[in-house]
Amino acid sequence: MSPRDLGFAMLVILVWGLNFVVIKVGLNDLPPMLLGAMRFTLAAIPAVFFIRRPKIPLRWLLAYGLTISFGQFAFLFSAMSVGMPAGLASLVLQSQAFFTLLFAAMVLGEQVRIHNLVGLCVAAGGLLLIGLNSGVGMTLAGFALTICAAAMWAMGNIITKRVGKVDLVSLVVWGSLVPPLPFFAMSLLLEGPQQIGTALENISLNAILALFYLAFGATLLGYSLWSRLLSRYPAAQVAPFSMLVPIIGLSSAAWLLDEQLSQLQMLGTLLVMAGLAINVFAGRRRRLAIAAGQSS
Repeated sequence: MSPRDLGFAMLVILVWGLNFVVIKVGLNDLPPMLLGAMRFTLAAIPAVFFIRRPKIPLRWLLAYGLTISFGQFAFLFSAMSVGMPAGLASLVLQSQAFFTLLFAAMVLGEQVRIHNLVGLCVAAGGLLLIGLNSGVGMTLAGFALTICAAAMWAMGNIITKRVGKVDLVSLVVWGSLVPPLPFFAMSLLLEGPQQIGTALENISLNAILALFYLAFGATLLGYSLWSRLLSRYPAAQVAPFSMLVPIIGLSSAAWLLDEQLSQLQMLGTLLVMAGLAINVFAGRRRRLAIAAGQSS
C-alpha cells in the first residue's frame, strides 16, 4: 500500500473511531431518532444531485438503507442514549463481523472454517464477560441494543454481497435517502412533537458540529475513502485496518469522556479483539499458504 493510501486508511480509522464520542455529543441535545433523521438527511442531500444512483434494483437499495443505515443506527443511537458507553459501543459493534459470517453461511451458503469458529467462540466469550458486567458504567439494555445494531450492519453486508459489484459511494449516498422518513416517523412516535420542538429550539453549536461530522465525516468521507482502498487493494489487505476502530473508540472515550472499564470489561475487550484477529489473520495466512502451494 502506498504511503498516501496508508494515510487515507489511517484517516478513515481515526474518523470512524472518534465517531462514537461525537454521537454522545449529539445525543446530549438531540433524541436518538431525531439525530438519525438529521444525520442521514444531511448525508443524502445535496449529494444525491451530484452522484448517480447505483445500478441495482430499487428493492435492494431499500433493503440496504433500512438495514445498514436505519436499522443499525436506530439501535446504536438508542443504545448510547440509554447507557451504552461510547468506547464499548465501538468494540461491541465489531461483532458484526461474526454476524456477517453466520448470515453469509445461512443465506449465501458460504463455508464457515475452523478459524472462523475459533474466533467466534473467543469473541463471544469476551462479549459475554462485557454483558455480564452490566451496571458498571454500562446498562444491559444499551449492550443488547448495540448487539442488535451489529446484526443490522451484518444484514446490510449480506445485501451488499448479494447485489455484487457496485459503486460503494453511490450506494452509501442513495442508501442515505432511505432512513430519514422512518427515522422521522419513529421520532414522532417515540419522542413526540414537543420533545422534537424543544430539542431543535435549544440545539447547541456542539450538536450542530456533531451532525456535520456524522453526515460528512463518518458517512461520506469515511465510506468514500474506504471504497477507494477496496477498489485499489485486496479486501484481505484493507479489512484488518477496521480492527483499529475500537482502539481509537476506547482511547478517545477514555480521554474525552473519562470512560473507564472495569477489569472484567477490559478482559472481555481483549478477548473480542483476539477473536477478531483470529478471524482476520488466520484466514489471511490460510489464503497465502494455498497460493504458495499452487505456485510451487
